[in-house]
Amino acid sequence: MKLKASELIVNNDGSIYHLNLLPSQLADTVITVGDPDRVSKISRHFDKIEHKIHKREFYTHTGFYKGKRLSVISTGIGPDNIDIVLNELDALVNIDLEKRQVKKELKSLNIIRIGTTGAIQKEIPVDSFLISEKAVGFDGMLHFYESEAIQDNNFTEAFAKHLNWFNKKATPYLVQGDAELVKKMQDKKVHKGITATNIGFYGPQGRVLRIKLQDEEMNDKLASFSYKSSKITNLEMETAAIYGLSQLLGHKAVSMNAVIANRASRQFSNNPAELMEALIQYSLEKIIKI
Repeated sequence: MKLKASELIVNNDGSIYHLNLLPSQLADTVITVGDPDRVSKISRHFDKIEHKIHKREFYTHTGFYKGKRLSVISTGIGPDNIDIVLNELDALVNIDLEKRQVKKELKSLNIIRIGTTGAIQKEIPVDSFLISEKAVGFDGMLHFYESEAIQDNNFTEAFAKHLNWFNKKATPYLVQGDAELVKKMQDKKVHKGITATNIGFYGPQGRVLRIKLQDEEMNDKLASFSYKSSKITNLEMETAAIYGLSQLLGHKAVSMNAVIANRASRQFSNNPAELMEALIQYSLEKIIKI
């Protein structure tokens, strides 16, 4: 079936609408970052850069690191942008953009998020690394897709009960990262846990500046929640959306987190840029073995 022009939007040069990429400009292994400036901080380690493309907040560098072809793309912050990036990455490899038809043989990308996070458990120190085995999303984005089969509804029912979840908020959803990628990116010094993906940075993550929160105890309840001996370990703004859409589209995804803050101990990293650089180098060395 031919996809309509209003559904699959292609630029005049044949590139996909938002990302401005042609299929040939995308590697099979993709690193996603929230901050556009972080793209060059990763690609400066490359031996060679083939392509540099940007449109709006979406910057992409494709090149080689120790013989492995990689693409680094900035998503911007938040799950709404992830909806754009994941769908368009998939379209680049699994849809014939000229014929506007889904290909008969589908390709699976490896997608590695490298980002920052705040821990909510005291035992996870600032300046450490954390890999997200699972992620619980508060954004509601995944519910717009037929996604019940990949969600753990028993977890989210227990979660909503423990937090006395306000019924006007989106229903939380729990999804898993790719077990194979998690294992390959793991190391003894890296913490593992369940990541909470929030829809905002201030109120949704329990920060108070001038607006009173709907639930002032939310972060404490998040930290105290336990399901089958597993706890929520950290907060950020993209992982659950990446995991959910990757599963639905047949891609493999893992999220690597630099712990720049601990909300329980009220600590913040003295040098977050140095920590991020260390996570970039650690991740690149793991990625070349995938």
